[in-house]
Formats: sequence, C-alpha cells, structure tokens
Amino acid sequence: MGHTFREWLSVWEGWTAEAEEYRELDSERVLVITTSSGRGKSSGLGVGQMYGAHGANLFHVRNGTVTRLATYWNSDRALADLGLEE
Repeated sequence: MGHTFREWLSVWEGWTAEAEEYRELDSERVLVITTSSGRGKSSGLGVGQMYGAHGANLFHVRNGTVTRLATYWNSDRALADLGLEE
C-alpha cells in the first residue's frame, strides 16, 4: 500500500490532506472527512478542479491494525454510501 501511495503522490505538487472530522462508525470502522489540496504536475490543475476538495477515508481497524482502507474523492458520496447523509 505504501509503494502505491508514494507512486500516486509523485504526480502531484504540494499535495496536502487535512482531517476535518473523525467519526467512529462502529467498533471496527472510522470515517475521516478530509480537505485536500495540490496541483497536478502535468496538468497544472488543482485537486478541487478535478475531484473536489472534500473527500473521505474509511478505515477498517482490527486489533489496532488497519485491515482495509476505502478512499472517496467526494465526502458526500461517502456519507451516502454509508447511509450517513446529512
């Protein structure tokens, strides 16, 4: 997973992601709503122009270890998929 993420990061300039909110969904899942910024090295487009600035990460944790990670480019989609629409 680390190799893939480093490879993905290599196409961005100034990539940052900041956690806005943490939600413990149950004993094994935590949803983290994020705000991201950065610019594509080739396209010059900002993250917000391509995907939107607000995303989410759904961590599945068992015995203190992340066993699965689902990444959403759009936090509204994550909330809808999880039945948490506001």
